[in-house]
Parts: sequence; C-alpha cells; structure tokens
Amino acid sequence: MEVSPSLNPALRDFWLVPARNRVLYGGRASSKSWDAAGFVTFLAATCRIRVLCVRQFQNKIEESVYTLLKHQIERFGLRKKFQVLDNKIRSRKTGSEFLFYGLWRSIDEIKSLEGIDILWIEEGHSLTAAQWEILEATIRKQGSQVWIIFNPRLATDFVFKNFVVNPPPDTVVRQINYDENPFLSETMRKVIEAAKAKDFDLYEHIYLGVPRSDEESTIIKRSWIMAAIDAHKVLGFEASGSKRIGYDVADSGLDKCANVFAHGSVVSWADEWKAGEDELLKSCSRTYNAAKERGASVTYDSIGVGAGSGAKFNEINEQRKTEGEIFMVHHEGFNAGGSVWDPDSIYMPGRTNKDMFSNIKAQTWWMVGDRFRNTYNAIHKGEKFPEDQLISISSDCPFLDKLIDELSTPRRDYDQNGRVKVESKKDLAKREIPSPNLADGFVMCFPPTARALDIWAKLA
Repeated sequence: MEVSPSLNPALRDFWLVPARNRVLYGGRASSKSWDAAGFVTFLAATCRIRVLCVRQFQNKIEESVYTLLKHQIERFGLRKKFQVLDNKIRSRKTGSEFLFYGLWRSIDEIKSLEGIDILWIEEGHSLTAAQWEILEATIRKQGSQVWIIFNPRLATDFVFKNFVVNPPPDTVVRQINYDENPFLSETMRKVIEAAKAKDFDLYEHIYLGVPRSDEESTIIKRSWIMAAIDAHKVLGFEASGSKRIGYDVADSGLDKCANVFAHGSVVSWADEWKAGEDELLKSCSRTYNAAKERGASVTYDSIGVGAGSGAKFNEINEQRKTEGEIFMVHHEGFNAGGSVWDPDSIYMPGRTNKDMFSNIKAQTWWMVGDRFRNTYNAIHKGEKFPEDQLISISSDCPFLDKLIDELSTPRRDYDQNGRVKVESKKDLAKREIPSPNLADGFVMCFPPTARALDIWAKLA
C-alpha cells in the first residue's frame, strides 16, 4: 500500500503492520492524532470503510476528531471528493463514512452499530474497562481494527495498564513524542525546551508521555508505595515486633475475601479468594490457619457479613482447645464506621483526631499513609524516623501489583463537618473500580485501637 508522503514516515510501519488493535501513545505535539487523521482519510478515499470516531465526552461535533479530518481532507486536496455534513463525513467516490459519538452519553447507541471497519478512540486515557467490554464486542466485522490514541495520564489508568504494560494478543503498540515529529515548528520546539528547563518532571509527563504515578486526590500516593518496596532492606531495619493479619471479609457479588500479614513494619504476605456469604466459617478457618502458621493476631472487618467472624474464631479456638492445641488466635473486630481512637490527642497542629477524622477507617488509612510518606522521605530525602513510623512491603509479597494499585486508588473525601474520610465503595463503583479488598486488609494490619495495641504487646 502506498501511503501519502505527507504523513509522518516514522509511523509508516505502525499503520501497515497487520493488527487488530493499534495503540499510539506519547506526549503532546507528537503528531499522533494528526497522523491518524491523515492515514484514515487516505484509506477512506481509496476504499470503502466505515469509521466510528469516539471520545469519552463530546457535547458538540467540534470536540471530536471531525475538525482534524476536515483539515486533512483539505490538505490532501480532496475537498470535492468528500461530503462534509454537520455530524458526518462521507466520501463521494468510495462511499466511506465517518461517525462521531461521545462514549459517556452514547455507549448504548454505539452497541447497536453494525459494519464498523475502524473504531478510533481519541483521548483514550479515560476509557473504562466496562466501556471496552462493550466496544470490543461491538467491533466484530471481519478484519476490523481498533485504534487507541492517547497522552498517558496515570500509570493506573485502564488503558495504560491493559494496552501498554500488558497489551492483548494481536496488538501493536507505539510510543511517539515530539522529537519524532518532522512537522514540529521551531516556535513549538522553543516552548518545549522552556518547559523542560522550568520543570523537568512536568515536561516528561506532558511532552514525553510519561504517566504520573500519583493522583493528587488519593490518600496514599503511588510514589510513596513504590518507595516502600523492600524499604526495610534499603533503610536497614528488620521485621520485628507483633505479627498481625488484616482480614477483609467479602460482602457479596464479585467481592473477595483478603488476608494481609504484617510483622512489625514489614508486610510480606497476602491472600485473596472468592467466598460466598454462607461460607463464613470456611473463610474464617482459612484466615485462622494463616494466623496460626505465622503466630499472628487477626483484625477483621466487623461490618455486614463480617460481623459474625468473631464468633467463628471463638468456635475454632474452642474446638482447638478440646483437641489439646496450645496456640489460640487473638482476634479483634474493626468497625470502619466507628469512632476515632484517642479522639482528643493532637493529630497535627491545631487539629485533634476527632477534628481531623470522620471515623476510625479514615484515621487508619491516614496513619498508614503517614508511614508511607515517612518512608518515601527517608529514602529520597534522607529524613530520619523511628522504625514504627515507617512501612515496608516485601518485593516477593503475593498479589504485589494488585496491592499497589488498590492502596493508591481510594481518594480523600469529606463529611459535612469538614472531617476527612475514605472514598466509599459505592463511589469507587461509580468510577468502575472494584472494592479494594487487599488494601482494606493491609490497613487493618495497622489499626490504632488500644485493644489491638495491647494484643500486639502480648504477642510481641
């Protein structure tokens, strides 16, 4: 196929290699969308195709790639060969057509479309897993393709994780930045150089397509968590002190049970499994055995289905006692909506615990976040902290990648009195994010409750 010489030659192989999915990402001013518009215009003028152009939000046609396509049609001298309508573009010669939709409002309408040859997802960083499930099934014509074009936003975004880090089969992925754009103006080059000199991290994100590790509204920043991987080895402290397992009990549906084990300031093990609400004894037995194996106490989610866990642990303890067992598992319920611990103590200058936190769940997440931030500052800034104010996650901890994602996902929220709280499971679901079971188990390894501290002291 002879491709127009007015397109970026650096992308020639990207467009021509056979593939179901084409993923083109990178920084600003890299010619990604411009080149896609040029190539698809060339295809539409050469053969009959049906192109569905989508982006997350589109309140008016000008917000789509409609304008880009118009420019490329005129640039190639094809204005008379295309019919540019208010909401469609058609080729008079081949019968090709371009359709434009916003995913957020029109996903159900898109499901009914037939005969799509190319799905072009512009600004694909905002694509969700649920939307992709629908789109992938909709674009089913033999030989059809999906083009995903985006500037990376967060390393945890669905598209970056599932199409760049771990792309599906029959996918070609290409990163391109401004330094491969032969059409870049000298003016724009100077703007980029100035940005590079002023703030290199921001320059990397905007112009080199480096995804951010952190979302400013999250409670625990991803960069803090990454600094904590094997931090005990880097900072020279060992796993010592009390041993705890945080046990998050599954509610229903797709939710899963989770265990996380901490020895002092070091988290080294995690487990996750699917269990029905009628399998509480089975799940408690699994947690009990994990605690017995590690000589650990258990802090469990005592809300909802988890409310009966304490009774189940007591049953198991009594059964073991009759069998002559010596080790009994100490356990404590964690009521996420309960009152803050030590409410009148000062959390920060001018704010007590009861002024700062909406409930004990928020207090626990923030205190764990403080440990992560301290660890980051100790490693990257040389600051000194006592070992019990630091945290480390072993690099061989099971489910490590998922644990990192879950810990860095929940956002801070506020109650009507201005006290901080953790983003609810309901609000996470609105963002199509499942319950962070491992992360909840993780923070329950570090509850600030007086009884838990007493238990830890006895076991240490």
